[in-house]
Amino acid sequence: MNNKIQIINGPNLNLLGKREPKLYGNKNFNDFFEDLLKSYPNVDLHYFQSNHEGSIIDKLQDVGFRYDGIVLNAGALTHYSYAIADTLRAIDCPVVEVHITDIFNREDFRRISVTKEHCIEIISGQGLDGYRMGIDLLLERINDKQ
Repeated sequence: MNNKIQIINGPNLNLLGKREPKLYGNKNFNDFFEDLLKSYPNVDLHYFQSNHEGSIIDKLQDVGFRYDGIVLNAGALTHYSYAIADTLRAIDCPVVEVHITDIFNREDFRRISVTKEHCIEIISGQGLDGYRMGIDLLLERINDKQ
């Protein structure tokens, strides 16, 4: 049986490839996700993006009791969404928090993550490779449990 992993991206991550390419790179996430599908043929990978906090919460609640893991880049919601933090605390599956840029070396407000304490790991500043690292961490954890 394939492991099910959900990637969830928050606000403005639909603009990857267009938004501040010096910070976020030139590749859009849909193209990157196609690469991930090829790199992980034995993983049932899913992708969701929303600019709306409630939609992200709905998706976390939907998959958080059925999937083996979640890679979450909540974007700016990371810094102030206690509602997402509460949802992460409520769900069963492990979550890896990912940020494309190094949030700990940016503006002061970006250095705060209200969601990180409910995640098994935070990966920051690794570009899109952070998503691969997050998937790998989840797969290691899943394999350790078996």
